[in-house]
Amino acid sequence: MTPIDPQDFFHDPLESLERLLSQFDNQGVIIGGIAVSLLGQARFTEDLDAMVLLSIDEIPHFLEVAKSEGIEPRIAQADDFARRNRVLLLRHTASQTDIDISLGILPFEQEMVARSQVYEIDQALKIHLPTPEDLIIMKAIAHRPKDLLDIQGIIGNHPHLDRARIQDWVTQFAELLERPELWEDIAGWLQ
Repeated sequence: MTPIDPQDFFHDPLESLERLLSQFDNQGVIIGGIAVSLLGQARFTEDLDAMVLLSIDEIPHFLEVAKSEGIEPRIAQADDFARRNRVLLLRHTASQTDIDISLGILPFEQEMVARSQVYEIDQALKIHLPTPEDLIIMKAIAHRPKDLLDIQGIIGNHPHLDRARIQDWVTQFAELLERPELWEDIAGWLQ
């Protein structure tokens, strides 16, 4: 794995991905290691992750537009896989950078896109990111050890977080998933 440097290694695939999302009314955000490194603490990542509000019926058109941006499926029957799993497994062909695009539908995901912020990498590249609060919520739900470390880094960089928003959404997901630890494990960090 290589440390991310959005201005170098990921510049071209990020630019292609952001152009793709713009063709769908910017109904998506960059998430994962890139978002964490820009909003929290720099960390290692090998790929790009995004979430886009996209219906299953729009997948073929999305793949067609992605191809025009140099982004192609990295598995056979990517559209069938996306219909079953709500994730598109793609690759920026020029850089060979893997891109995972989650297909959003939940009210939280809709709010995350509506609340997204534009982050300027350089004069030529501006990307849509979730707010720090929304990235924390996503990381709390994923709840892997690296996600918990990511949450600590984001909290450290953003002392004026909307803690009530984070608690509200994380506790809703914790109840729905019957996993109280989603909130319990991070609650102390947000006091």
